[in-house]
Amino acid sequence: MAERSRSVIVCRCENVTIGEIADVLEVGARTFDEIKRVTRAGMGICQGRTCECVVTDLLVEDGRVAPEEIVSRSVRPPVRPITLEVLAASEPDAPRLPDEA
Repeated sequence: MAERSRSVIVCRCENVTIGEIADVLEVGARTFDEIKRVTRAGMGICQGRTCECVVTDLLVEDGRVAPEEIVSRSVRPPVRPITLEVLAASEPDAPRLPDEA
C-alpha cells in the first residue's frame, strides 16, 4: 500500500482511517463488504457514497485485488417507506404540539 498517514480518515461518517482499512486488508479482506463488516466504513449516514471509491482504491493499491475483480458494495434500501404520519401514530405517549391536543 502506498505510504500514507495511517490516521487519515477515509469514512467520515464512521471515522474509519486508512490504518484500520490496512489492518483489515492484512488479515485477508478482499471486498468492500468485508471491509465494511469489520470497520463500519460505508455504514454511516451516506451509506458509502462518500468513501466507497477511496476504499476501492485502497483495495487495488494493496495489490491483492485486480481492478476487474472489484465487487461493488451491497446496497439494501428500506423494505418499504413509512410516512411520518404512521410513525407518529405508532407512539401513543409521544409529546404532541399544543395544536394537536
